Amino acid sequence: MKVTVLVGSKSDLEIAEKVRTRLAEFGVPCDVHVASAHRTPDKVDRLVRDPETDVFVAMAGLSAALPGAVAARTLKPVIGVPLHRGLGLDSLLSVVQMPPGVPVAAVGLDAAENAALLATAILALKFPELTGALERYRAKWREEPAPTPGSGS
Repeated sequence: MKVTVLVGSKSDLEIAEKVRTRLAEFGVPCDVHVASAHRTPDKVDRLVRDPETDVFVAMAGLSAALPGAVAARTLKPVIGVPLHRGLGLDSLLSVVQMPPGVPVAAVGLDAAENAALLATAILALKFPELTGALERYRAKWREEPAPTPGSGS
C-alpha cells in the first residue's frame, strides 16, 4: 500500500506535505517527489512505473499538466490537486478538463487534505482496514462545531 505524490516545483512541497501528514494519520505510506511534466518528463516516467504505488496524487500550478501526464502513463488512480497561483483558474481548469479516456479525479484548489482522504478511500477498496479509520475520522468531524463564517477554517 503506497501513495506517491508528485509536485511540479519545489515551491509546492509545503502543500504536498499536507498530503503526507494526513496519510500518516491513517498509516498509509507516502513518497513525495518533485517531478515536472515539462522539465523532467523522464523522472515522471520512472516514478509512474513504481509497482508499489497504488494511488498517485499530482499537483501543479499554472498549466497544471502534471496530473494529466501521470494519468496518461498509468491505469492506477490519479488525483489532481490544482494549485492556487494567481487566480488559480488556469490550474483548476487544466486538472478538471482532461481529454476523454485519461481520467483524473480532481479536488479543490490547494485541497491537499481532501486528496489524501480520497486516496485513503480508494485504498480502502483494496485494504478494508482503512474503512474503520475513515469512519472514525468522519465521526470526529460530526462531533466538532462547524467553523464560523470568516474564521478561515
